[in-house]
Amino acid sequence: MSADALREQVRSRYAEAARAVVEGQGCGCGSGSCCETEAGFGEALYSADERGELPDAAALASLGCGNPTAVADLHEGETVLDLGSGGGIDVILSARRVGPGGTVYGVDMTDEMLALARRNAEEAGVRNVHFLKGVIEELPLPADSIDVVISNCVINLSTDKAAVLAEIGRVLRPGGRLGVSDVVAEDRLTPAARAERGSYVGCIAGALSVSEYVAGLEAAGFESVSVELTHEVADGMHGAIVKATRTTRPAEHGLPAVQPAASAGCC
Repeated sequence: MSADALREQVRSRYAEAARAVVEGQGCGCGSGSCCETEAGFGEALYSADERGELPDAAALASLGCGNPTAVADLHEGETVLDLGSGGGIDVILSARRVGPGGTVYGVDMTDEMLALARRNAEEAGVRNVHFLKGVIEELPLPADSIDVVISNCVINLSTDKAAVLAEIGRVLRPGGRLGVSDVVAEDRLTPAARAERGSYVGCIAGALSVSEYVAGLEAAGFESVSVELTHEVADGMHGAIVKATRTTRPAEHGLPAVQPAASAGCC
């Protein structure tokens, strides 16, 4: 499957989820615990207090594998960027953490999710947020403009991880921080082995390994890189917390290529 076809599969899956939330049908994954990806636990990863800060639709649209706002150590007045912001859950929580003197941007490629996120932010009463349409391989923000980049189970869905990591390095200010939740593979698993354990759109087949993540971030101008495996989601595949600090301008080269594997779909 081509990179364009994989991206369209992801876009279609998340558009379906947003429409289902708006129509009151949950998140539209088909059967079972549908508000989870193959790798995730959705809103269950947020505390009761955090869920209480959110509109119901924002919590229902959570398709992540972690809680990046719990690990990003956000401070008053900071500027935050959420990659693949979906229904806006992490943008809304981040906006409350940075306060009225801070700003939070959410970037998403899906019109339906952007509309849902804007509605959720308005219902939550947060004003210091901006939702932008774009892809995470080409972020619609200027260089050196962000203090903290967060993301929740989205980087694994990109078919060009080197471009994503370079873009994170470009938009972060020197000393800026990365704190994301993602699905990460043990180094023993080849791309083909990862694809055997789950689909691309389900956040499994496209996951980087631990060493690939570390090498990619270091190549993109980061230091103090850490990948902490938190919970197993399939044999050799884990939800993980990835942290790093931006130091230098991203290098021209990126991480070793990881070829996207074909997948059977979401559910």
